[in-house]
Amino acid sequence: MIDTLLEWISLLVRWTHVIAGIAWIGSSFYFIALDAGLQPNPRLDHRVKGEAWQVHGGGFYQIQKFTVAPEFMPEHLTWFKWEAYGTWFFGFALLVLVYYLNPTVYLIDTSVMNIDPADAVPAAAASLVIGWFVYDLLCRSWFGRETARLAISGFVLLCAAAYAYTHVFSGRGAFIQVGALVGTIMAANVLVIIIPGQRKTVAALLKGQEPNPVWGQIAKQRSIHNNYLTLPVVFTMLSNHYAFTYASPRYNWLILACIFIASFLVRHWFNTLHAAGHTGAKPEWRLWPAAAVPVLCAIGLGILGQPAASVADAGAPPVTFADVRQIVDQRCHVCHAAKPKFPGFAEAPKGVMFDTPAQIKRQSPQIMAQAVKTHTMPLGNITEITDAERSTLGTWIVSGSKLN
Repeated sequence: MIDTLLEWISLLVRWTHVIAGIAWIGSSFYFIALDAGLQPNPRLDHRVKGEAWQVHGGGFYQIQKFTVAPEFMPEHLTWFKWEAYGTWFFGFALLVLVYYLNPTVYLIDTSVMNIDPADAVPAAAASLVIGWFVYDLLCRSWFGRETARLAISGFVLLCAAAYAYTHVFSGRGAFIQVGALVGTIMAANVLVIIIPGQRKTVAALLKGQEPNPVWGQIAKQRSIHNNYLTLPVVFTMLSNHYAFTYASPRYNWLILACIFIASFLVRHWFNTLHAAGHTGAKPEWRLWPAAAVPVLCAIGLGILGQPAASVADAGAPPVTFADVRQIVDQRCHVCHAAKPKFPGFAEAPKGVMFDTPAQIKRQSPQIMAQAVKTHTMPLGNITEITDAERSTLGTWIVSGSKLN
Protein backbone atom coordinates (compact mmCIF):
# COMPACT_ATOMS: atom_id res chain seq x y z
CA MET A 1 0.00 0.00 0.00
CA ILE A 2 2.83 2.41 0.90
CA ASP A 3 4.64 1.66 -2.39
CA THR A 4 1.45 2.34 -4.35
CA LEU A 5 0.94 5.61 -2.49
CA LEU A 6 4.53 6.66 -3.27
CA GLU A 7 3.92 5.88 -6.95
CA TRP A 8 0.86 8.13 -6.94
CA ILE A 9 2.82 10.91 -5.24
CA SER A 10 5.57 10.54 -7.85
CA LEU A 11 3.01 10.68 -10.67
CA LEU A 12 1.30 13.81 -9.31
CA VAL A 13 4.60 15.58 -8.69
CA ARG A 14 5.81 14.71 -12.20
CA TRP A 15 2.53 15.86 -13.73
CA THR A 16 2.66 19.19 -11.91
CA HIS A 17 6.31 19.62 -12.87
CA VAL A 18 5.50 19.11 -16.56
CA ILE A 19 2.50 21.49 -16.43
CA ALA A 20 4.54 24.24 -14.77
CA GLY A 21 7.40 23.61 -17.20
CA ILE A 22 5.12 23.99 -20.21
CA ALA A 23 3.85 27.31 -18.84
CA TRP A 24 7.36 28.56 -18.11
CA ILE A 25 8.89 27.56 -21.44
CA GLY A 26 5.85 28.86 -23.29
CA SER A 27 6.11 32.31 -21.70
CA SER A 28 9.87 32.38 -22.31
CA PHE A 29 9.46 31.57 -25.99
CA TYR A 30 6.62 34.04 -26.37
CA PHE A 31 8.36 37.04 -24.85
CA ILE A 32 11.60 36.44 -26.76
CA ALA A 33 9.55 36.30 -29.97
CA LEU A 34 7.60 39.40 -28.91
CA ASP A 35 10.77 41.34 -28.16
CA ALA A 36 12.28 40.37 -31.53
CA GLY A 37 9.16 41.50 -33.35
CA LEU A 38 8.82 44.99 -31.89
CA GLN A 39 8.56 47.81 -34.40
CA PRO A 40 9.40 51.48 -33.66
CA ASN A 41 6.54 53.97 -33.93
CA PRO A 42 7.39 57.70 -33.67
CA ARG A 43 3.75 58.52 -32.88
CA LEU A 44 3.97 56.72 -29.55
CA ASP A 45 5.32 57.94 -26.22
CA HIS A 46 9.09 58.57 -26.39
CA ARG A 47 9.52 56.01 -23.60
CA VAL A 48 8.12 53.25 -25.82
CA LYS A 49 10.84 51.18 -27.49
CA GLY A 50 8.45 49.55 -29.94
CA GLU A 51 5.10 47.92 -30.50
CA ALA A 52 3.75 44.72 -32.00
CA TRP A 53 0.36 43.90 -33.46
CA GLN A 54 -0.79 40.32 -33.04
CA VAL A 55 -3.92 38.32 -33.77
CA HIS A 56 -5.02 35.27 -31.81
CA GLY A 57 -8.29 33.60 -30.97
CA GLY A 58 -10.30 35.98 -33.12
CA GLY A 59 -8.97 39.11 -31.43
CA PHE A 60 -6.34 41.76 -32.19
CA TYR A 61 -3.71 42.84 -29.69
CA GLN A 62 -1.52 45.94 -29.63
CA ILE A 63 1.47 45.41 -27.35
CA GLN A 64 4.00 48.07 -26.39
CA LYS A 65 7.35 47.75 -24.66
CA PHE A 66 8.87 50.62 -22.70
CA THR A 67 12.59 51.26 -22.87
CA VAL A 68 12.82 51.26 -19.07
CA ALA A 69 9.35 51.76 -17.56
CA PRO A 70 6.17 53.80 -18.07
CA GLU A 71 5.65 57.17 -16.41
CA PHE A 72 3.29 55.66 -13.83
CA MET A 73 2.39 52.20 -12.60
CA PRO A 74 -0.91 50.61 -13.68
CA GLU A 75 -3.33 49.38 -11.07
CA HIS A 76 -2.71 45.76 -12.00
CA LEU A 77 0.66 44.33 -13.05
CA THR A 78 1.10 40.68 -14.10
CA TRP A 79 4.31 39.03 -12.89
CA PHE A 80 5.71 36.00 -14.71
CA LYS A 81 7.52 34.12 -11.97
CA TRP A 82 5.39 31.37 -10.48
CA GLU A 83 5.82 29.18 -13.56
CA ALA A 84 9.58 29.18 -12.96
CA TYR A 85 9.32 28.60 -9.23
CA GLY A 86 6.76 25.81 -9.66
CA THR A 87 8.83 24.05 -12.32
CA TRP A 88 11.94 24.03 -10.14
CA PHE A 89 10.17 23.13 -6.90
CA PHE A 90 8.31 20.13 -8.28
CA GLY A 91 11.29 19.14 -10.42
CA PHE A 92 13.54 19.07 -7.36
CA ALA A 93 10.87 17.16 -5.41
CA LEU A 94 10.83 14.59 -8.22
CA LEU A 95 14.63 14.44 -8.17
CA VAL A 96 14.50 13.66 -4.46
CA LEU A 97 11.74 11.05 -4.81
CA VAL A 98 13.26 9.16 -7.72
CA TYR A 99 17.03 9.65 -7.38
CA TYR A 100 18.01 10.90 -3.92
CA LEU A 101 15.78 8.62 -1.82
CA ASN A 102 16.88 5.57 -3.84
CA PRO A 103 20.42 6.46 -4.91
CA THR A 104 21.56 2.87 -5.45
CA VAL A 105 18.90 2.37 -8.12
CA TYR A 106 19.26 5.37 -10.44
CA LEU A 107 22.01 7.69 -9.17
CA ILE A 108 24.94 5.40 -8.38
CA ASP A 109 26.74 2.96 -10.66
CA THR A 110 29.60 1.19 -8.90
CA SER A 111 31.29 0.50 -12.25
CA VAL A 112 31.67 4.29 -12.64
CA MET A 113 32.57 5.13 -9.04
CA ASN A 114 32.06 3.13 -5.89
CA ILE A 115 30.66 6.06 -3.96
CA ASP A 116 28.70 5.65 -0.75
CA PRO A 117 25.04 6.79 -0.93
CA ALA A 118 25.62 8.95 2.14
CA ASP A 119 28.23 10.85 0.14
CA ALA A 120 26.58 10.73 -3.28
CA VAL A 121 23.32 12.48 -2.41
CA PRO A 122 24.83 15.48 -0.55
CA ALA A 123 27.43 15.86 -3.32
CA ALA A 124 24.75 15.80 -6.01
CA ALA A 125 22.57 18.36 -4.20
CA ALA A 126 25.50 20.63 -3.29
CA SER A 127 26.71 20.66 -6.90
CA LEU A 128 23.48 22.41 -7.93
CA VAL A 129 24.15 25.28 -5.54
CA ILE A 130 27.84 25.47 -6.42
CA GLY A 131 27.02 25.42 -10.13
CA TRP A 132 24.69 28.40 -9.77
CA PHE A 133 27.28 30.48 -7.88
CA VAL A 134 29.99 29.71 -10.45
CA TYR A 135 27.64 30.68 -13.29
CA ASP A 136 26.49 33.84 -11.50
CA LEU A 137 30.07 34.93 -10.79
CA LEU A 138 30.91 34.29 -14.43
CA CYS A 139 28.08 36.56 -15.56
CA ARG A 140 29.08 39.31 -13.12
CA SER A 141 32.77 39.15 -14.06
CA TRP A 142 34.47 40.89 -17.00
CA PHE A 143 33.50 37.81 -19.08
CA GLY A 144 29.89 38.90 -18.82
CA ARG A 145 30.53 42.17 -20.62
CA GLU A 146 30.85 40.48 -24.01
CA THR A 147 28.06 38.17 -25.22
CA ALA A 148 30.09 35.72 -27.34
CA ARG A 149 32.79 35.33 -24.71
CA LEU A 150 30.20 34.69 -22.01
CA ALA A 151 28.35 32.18 -24.18
CA ILE A 152 31.51 30.18 -24.87
CA SER A 153 32.61 30.17 -21.24
CA GLY A 154 29.09 29.17 -20.15
CA PHE A 155 29.14 26.27 -22.60
CA VAL A 156 32.54 25.17 -21.25
CA LEU A 157 31.06 25.28 -17.75
CA LEU A 158 28.20 22.99 -18.81
CA CYS A 159 30.61 20.57 -20.49
CA ALA A 160 32.79 20.48 -17.38
CA ALA A 161 29.73 19.72 -15.25
CA ALA A 162 28.65 16.96 -17.64
CA TYR A 163 32.14 15.45 -17.60
CA ALA A 164 32.30 15.52 -13.80
CA TYR A 165 28.82 14.06 -13.33
CA THR A 166 29.42 11.18 -15.78
CA HIS A 167 32.61 10.25 -13.91
CA VAL A 168 30.90 10.15 -10.52
CA PHE A 169 27.32 8.97 -11.09
CA SER A 170 25.54 6.54 -13.38
CA GLY A 171 24.98 7.72 -16.95
CA ARG A 172 21.28 8.18 -16.28
CA GLY A 173 21.91 9.94 -12.99
CA ALA A 174 24.56 12.17 -14.56
CA PHE A 175 22.26 13.36 -17.35
CA ILE A 176 19.45 14.13 -14.93
CA GLN A 177 21.91 16.00 -12.70
CA VAL A 178 22.96 18.16 -15.65
CA GLY A 179 19.27 18.88 -16.29
CA ALA A 180 18.75 19.72 -12.61
CA LEU A 181 21.78 22.04 -12.68
CA VAL A 182 20.53 23.88 -15.76
CA GLY A 183 17.02 24.10 -14.28
CA THR A 184 18.45 25.47 -11.03
CA ILE A 185 20.42 28.13 -12.90
CA MET A 186 17.31 29.12 -14.87
CA ALA A 187 15.05 29.32 -11.81
CA ALA A 188 17.70 31.20 -9.81
CA ASN A 189 18.01 33.69 -12.67
CA VAL A 190 14.34 34.48 -12.18
CA LEU A 191 14.43 34.49 -8.38
CA VAL A 192 17.73 36.29 -7.77
CA ILE A 193 18.19 38.51 -10.83
CA ILE A 194 15.11 39.09 -13.00
CA ILE A 195 12.34 39.59 -10.43
CA PRO A 196 14.45 41.68 -7.98
CA GLY A 197 15.45 43.96 -10.87
CA GLN A 198 11.83 44.42 -11.85
CA ARG A 199 10.88 45.13 -8.23
CA LYS A 200 13.57 47.83 -8.03
CA THR A 201 12.10 49.42 -11.15
CA VAL A 202 8.59 49.38 -9.68
CA ALA A 203 9.83 50.77 -6.35
CA ALA A 204 11.64 53.62 -8.12
CA LEU A 205 8.50 54.53 -10.08
CA LEU A 206 6.35 54.54 -6.96
CA LYS A 207 8.82 56.99 -5.39
CA GLY A 208 8.70 59.20 -8.46
CA GLN A 209 12.30 58.40 -9.36
CA GLU A 210 13.83 57.43 -12.72
CA PRO A 211 14.59 53.67 -12.71
CA ASN A 212 18.14 52.55 -13.44
CA PRO A 213 18.17 50.99 -16.95
CA VAL A 214 20.95 48.59 -15.87
CA TRP A 215 18.41 46.54 -13.90
CA GLY A 216 16.43 45.82 -17.05
CA GLN A 217 19.55 45.13 -19.10
CA ILE A 218 20.84 42.53 -16.65
CA ALA A 219 17.40 40.93 -16.38
CA LYS A 220 17.14 40.70 -20.17
CA GLN A 221 20.59 39.05 -20.36
CA ARG A 222 19.55 36.32 -17.91
CA SER A 223 16.19 35.94 -19.65
CA ILE A 224 17.98 35.29 -22.94
CA HIS A 225 20.19 32.72 -21.20
CA ASN A 226 17.07 30.94 -19.95
CA ASN A 227 15.62 30.99 -23.45
CA TYR A 228 18.62 29.19 -24.94
CA LEU A 229 18.83 26.69 -22.07
CA THR A 230 15.25 25.43 -22.40
CA LEU A 231 15.85 22.87 -25.17
CA PRO A 232 18.91 21.26 -23.52
CA VAL A 233 17.11 20.88 -20.20
CA VAL A 234 14.10 19.29 -21.91
CA PHE A 235 16.43 16.80 -23.61
CA THR A 236 18.02 15.75 -20.32
CA MET A 237 14.59 15.13 -18.84
CA LEU A 238 13.68 12.86 -21.76
CA SER A 239 17.05 11.06 -21.93
CA ASN A 240 16.23 8.58 -19.16
CA HIS A 241 13.87 6.86 -21.63
CA TYR A 242 16.70 6.33 -24.14
CA ALA A 243 19.61 4.50 -22.55
CA PHE A 244 21.75 4.70 -25.69
CA THR A 245 22.24 8.43 -25.06
CA TYR A 246 24.00 7.92 -21.73
CA ALA A 247 25.15 4.28 -21.80
CA SER A 248 28.61 4.93 -23.26
CA PRO A 249 30.97 5.49 -20.31
CA ARG A 250 33.59 7.11 -22.57
CA TYR A 251 31.50 9.41 -24.72
CA ASN A 252 28.23 10.13 -22.89
CA TRP A 253 29.33 13.61 -21.80
CA LEU A 254 30.43 14.41 -25.35
CA ILE A 255 27.08 13.20 -26.66
CA LEU A 256 25.36 15.59 -24.29
CA ALA A 257 27.68 18.42 -25.37
CA CYS A 258 26.75 17.78 -29.01
CA ILE A 259 23.06 17.89 -28.13
CA PHE A 260 23.64 21.19 -26.32
CA ILE A 261 25.18 22.71 -29.46
CA ALA A 262 22.35 21.46 -31.68
CA SER A 263 19.76 22.78 -29.22
CA PHE A 264 21.37 26.21 -29.09
CA LEU A 265 21.42 26.41 -32.89
CA VAL A 266 17.77 25.36 -33.22
CA ARG A 267 16.71 27.85 -30.56
CA HIS A 268 18.72 30.57 -32.29
CA TRP A 269 16.97 29.78 -35.57
CA PHE A 270 13.58 30.37 -33.99
CA ASN A 271 14.78 33.59 -32.39
CA THR A 272 16.18 34.93 -35.67
CA LEU A 273 13.06 33.78 -37.50
CA HIS A 274 10.88 35.99 -35.31
CA ALA A 275 13.18 38.95 -35.91
CA ALA A 276 13.40 38.31 -39.65
CA GLY A 277 9.62 38.40 -40.00
CA HIS A 278 9.57 42.05 -38.91
CA THR A 279 12.87 43.37 -40.29
CA GLY A 280 12.55 41.87 -43.75
CA ALA A 281 15.74 39.82 -43.35
CA LYS A 282 15.77 36.22 -44.54
CA PRO A 283 15.57 33.46 -41.89
CA GLU A 284 18.88 31.76 -41.14
CA TRP A 285 18.00 28.43 -42.79
CA ARG A 286 21.65 27.36 -42.71
CA LEU A 287 21.25 26.89 -38.95
CA TRP A 288 19.29 23.67 -39.56
CA PRO A 289 22.06 21.81 -41.43
CA ALA A 290 24.49 23.32 -38.92
CA ALA A 291 22.44 21.79 -36.08
CA ALA A 292 22.36 18.44 -37.90
CA VAL A 293 26.17 18.19 -37.69
CA PRO A 294 26.39 17.86 -33.86
CA VAL A 295 23.38 15.53 -33.88
CA LEU A 296 25.18 13.25 -36.35
CA CYS A 297 28.28 13.48 -34.17
CA ALA A 298 26.21 12.43 -31.15
CA ILE A 299 24.83 9.45 -33.07
CA GLY A 300 28.32 8.48 -34.18
CA LEU A 301 29.69 8.74 -30.66
CA GLY A 302 26.80 6.64 -29.38
CA ILE A 303 27.54 3.90 -31.90
CA LEU A 304 31.30 4.12 -31.32
CA GLY A 305 30.95 3.98 -27.56
CA GLN A 306 28.40 1.16 -27.48
CA PRO A 307 29.86 -1.91 -25.75
CA ALA A 308 30.21 -4.96 -27.96
CA ALA A 309 27.42 -7.44 -27.44
CA SER A 310 28.59 -10.22 -25.15
CA VAL A 311 28.25 -13.54 -26.94
CA ALA A 312 29.97 -16.82 -26.10
CA ASP A 313 32.64 -18.23 -28.41
CA ALA A 314 31.62 -20.60 -31.18
CA GLY A 315 33.13 -23.60 -29.37
CA ALA A 316 31.30 -22.94 -26.13
CA PRO A 317 28.55 -25.34 -25.01
CA PRO A 318 25.01 -24.36 -26.07
CA VAL A 319 22.97 -22.19 -23.75
CA THR A 320 19.70 -23.64 -22.50
CA PHE A 321 16.66 -21.75 -21.35
CA ALA A 322 17.25 -23.20 -17.88
CA ASP A 323 20.57 -21.32 -17.78
CA VAL A 324 18.84 -18.11 -18.86
CA ARG A 325 15.96 -18.53 -16.43
CA GLN A 326 18.38 -18.89 -13.54
CA ILE A 327 20.12 -15.62 -14.47
CA VAL A 328 16.86 -13.76 -15.01
CA ASP A 329 15.41 -14.98 -11.72
CA GLN A 330 18.53 -13.98 -9.81
CA ARG A 331 19.41 -10.69 -11.53
CA CYS A 332 16.21 -9.29 -13.07
CA HIS A 333 13.11 -10.77 -11.50
CA VAL A 334 13.51 -8.86 -8.24
CA CYS A 335 12.13 -5.78 -10.02
CA HIS A 336 10.54 -7.10 -13.21
CA ALA A 337 7.73 -9.11 -11.66
CA ALA A 338 4.00 -8.75 -11.12
CA LYS A 339 4.86 -8.21 -7.47
CA PRO A 340 8.40 -6.74 -7.30
CA LYS A 341 10.46 -7.54 -4.23
CA PHE A 342 12.81 -4.59 -4.58
CA PRO A 343 11.96 -1.71 -2.19
CA GLY A 344 10.29 1.27 -3.80
CA PHE A 345 8.71 -0.57 -6.73
CA ALA A 346 4.96 -1.09 -6.49
CA GLU A 347 4.86 -2.55 -10.01
CA ALA A 348 7.27 -3.74 -12.67
CA PRO A 349 9.19 -0.85 -14.30
CA LYS A 350 7.55 0.04 -17.64
CA GLY A 351 5.33 -3.01 -17.22
CA VAL A 352 8.16 -5.38 -18.19
CA MET A 353 7.75 -8.70 -16.34
CA PHE A 354 9.74 -11.93 -16.36
CA ASP A 355 7.32 -14.16 -14.45
CA THR A 356 6.84 -16.72 -17.25
CA PRO A 357 9.01 -18.20 -20.02
CA ALA A 358 6.77 -16.56 -22.63
CA GLN A 359 7.36 -13.12 -21.07
CA ILE A 360 11.12 -13.64 -21.05
CA LYS A 361 11.12 -14.69 -24.71
CA ARG A 362 8.89 -11.76 -25.70
CA GLN A 363 11.20 -9.29 -23.96
CA SER A 364 14.40 -10.82 -25.35
CA PRO A 365 15.06 -7.85 -27.72
CA GLN A 366 14.90 -5.50 -24.74
CA ILE A 367 17.14 -7.80 -22.71
CA MET A 368 19.64 -7.71 -25.57
CA ALA A 369 19.50 -3.92 -25.81
CA GLN A 370 19.48 -3.09 -22.10
CA ALA A 371 21.45 -5.88 -20.41
CA VAL A 372 23.75 -7.24 -23.12
CA LYS A 373 24.62 -4.34 -25.44
CA THR A 374 24.40 -1.20 -23.30
CA HIS A 375 24.77 -2.68 -19.78
CA THR A 376 22.18 -0.20 -18.51
CA MET A 377 20.27 -3.00 -16.81
CA PRO A 378 20.18 -3.90 -14.01
CA LEU A 379 20.13 -0.26 -12.90
CA GLY A 380 23.45 0.57 -11.30
CA ASN A 381 24.08 -3.21 -11.48
CA ILE A 382 22.44 -3.50 -8.08
CA THR A 383 22.01 -7.26 -8.53
CA GLU A 384 25.68 -7.65 -9.57
CA ILE A 385 25.21 -9.40 -12.87
CA THR A 386 28.54 -10.62 -14.30
CA ASP A 387 29.95 -10.25 -17.80
CA ALA A 388 29.78 -14.02 -18.16
CA GLU A 389 26.05 -13.94 -17.40
CA ARG A 390 25.51 -11.13 -19.93
CA SER A 391 27.35 -13.29 -22.46
CA THR A 392 25.05 -16.22 -21.67
CA LEU A 393 21.96 -14.06 -22.23
CA GLY A 394 23.38 -12.69 -25.49
CA THR A 395 24.23 -16.14 -26.81
CA TRP A 396 20.73 -17.42 -26.05
CA ILE A 397 19.09 -14.49 -27.81
CA VAL A 398 21.38 -14.67 -30.87
CA SER A 399 20.65 -18.40 -31.19
CA GLY A 400 16.91 -17.74 -31.41
CA SER A 401 15.65 -17.35 -27.82
CA LYS A 402 14.48 -20.96 -27.71
CA LEU A 403 12.49 -22.19 -24.72
CA ASN A 404 13.46 -25.86 -25.08
